[in-house]
Amino acid sequence: MIIRSFARVAVAMATLSLAAGCALIPPEPIVTGPLTAPPPPPVMPAAVPNGSIYQPIVYGNYPLFEDRRPRNAGDVVTIVLNERMNAAKAVATNTNRTGAATLGLNAVPAIAPSWLGAQQNADFSGANTAAGTGNSSANNTFTGTITTTVIGVLPNGNLQVAGEKQIAINRGSEYVRFSGVVDPRSITGAGTVSSIQVADARIEYRSKGTMDEVQTMGWLQRFFLNISPF
Repeated sequence: MIIRSFARVAVAMATLSLAAGCALIPPEPIVTGPLTAPPPPPVMPAAVPNGSIYQPIVYGNYPLFEDRRPRNAGDVVTIVLNERMNAAKAVATNTNRTGAATLGLNAVPAIAPSWLGAQQNADFSGANTAAGTGNSSANNTFTGTITTTVIGVLPNGNLQVAGEKQIAINRGSEYVRFSGVVDPRSITGAGTVSSIQVADARIEYRSKGTMDEVQTMGWLQRFFLNISPF
């Protein structure tokens, strides 16, 4: 008897733990794919013993007048986040419909039945009125900087960039992820580009820890909310 009671308690605890775990499922990320360029295989080029200081086959040597802007996989691009989104919407609907019908039998032929007369008069009327209003507004601002890595170069020369920045404070952590496509011509001489000039930009800012947990609805409350018909 004691073993059965213990088994029931164990099953109940396992069920509660599973439900609690389901309530803490992290949200689906919007920045997918690699967040940095894979390192190239190490190559040890042999310097040509020609007495020249500049060796074109050695990594890090650039022509004297070459533009140093990012153009290859592995180069870094600093994204200046300057996102401002304002949206407003107002909806108003009003409908009004009325109808009426009247049937009068004040004068009938003599050959008509005796019960057919003024007592059969009828008057019908109806009305239908509906009104609805709605307002919606959004105001979002996101500023900051994040340095990304060129993870690919498209055939037309545009750069696919992606990067991540993580910050841990005590028992909580925050991270910012970014990905998009950058036109090399929009990159400044300092290697920066505004986020409003990035195509297919995806910005993700999330946190983990106590502050994130207090914003999550409890699993039991979520359960009753899902099955409630109201």
